[in-house]
Amino acid sequence: MHGTEIPIKNISCSGFCSRCGTRHSLEPGDALLHCRALMEKMDREGRADFELPQDKATPDFSTDYLFGKARGQMFGVMTYLDNSGTLKTAKAFSGQYNSHWEIPGWVPPIISPQEFYSLTERTEKEIKRIGMEMENHAHGSPAHTELSSRRKKLSQDLMRRIHAIYKVHNFRGETRPMPEIIYESKGIPTGTGDCCAPKLLNFAARNGYTPLNIAEFYYGRENKSATRSHKQFYPSCTDKCGLILGYMLCGL
Repeated sequence: MHGTEIPIKNISCSGFCSRCGTRHSLEPGDALLHCRALMEKMDREGRADFELPQDKATPDFSTDYLFGKARGQMFGVMTYLDNSGTLKTAKAFSGQYNSHWEIPGWVPPIISPQEFYSLTERTEKEIKRIGMEMENHAHGSPAHTELSSRRKKLSQDLMRRIHAIYKVHNFRGETRPMPEIIYESKGIPTGTGDCCAPKLLNFAARNGYTPLNIAEFYYGRENKSATRSHKQFYPSCTDKCGLILGYMLCGL
């Protein structure tokens, strides 16, 4: 084991399933070996679109991005059996990579990027416009307060609509919008559904594949809270992924 790695013991991907009243989980298993190979590939190639020829590489996908102001992010690998029973692997990155939802060779996000941009473009412009208008009024003034309230409502409405376009699959053959599967009533944290494990499981469930193991690691500059370090392994998060992974693993 590399000296920079934190060992994952038994579980790397888990969540409570309200339907079953139990916690479903997957172990890291052989996915750890494939993660190490992926790290080495990223070290060697210096880019995330390494499945494309060098002459078709996009500067946006350089790994330099992960060591700059944006800092690093999580990456994951899943081993699975395809429909013919052949052992294969799939890889994912958390969230967006340098403002891109998709990179050739990586599993797609749960949402449709086109639907996301269509939904958010107009509203985000209006939110930014209101923010600029607020700068023309003194903080705490009636006009500033009214604009702030309007901007907050627009943001909240937009997040509700965004969450609704996350169509989440599980291994019972079910597909439900994300708000319907959150078993807690605190609301849905921003970024829920965008981490590696949900992307990988959704990819498998949509295609009828059988996941075997999942492992995730951090690659890049240490995050601001110093809770994630370069090339170290971490289990799936509980505050975001944990809200939907139980549903997603159900029926496996």
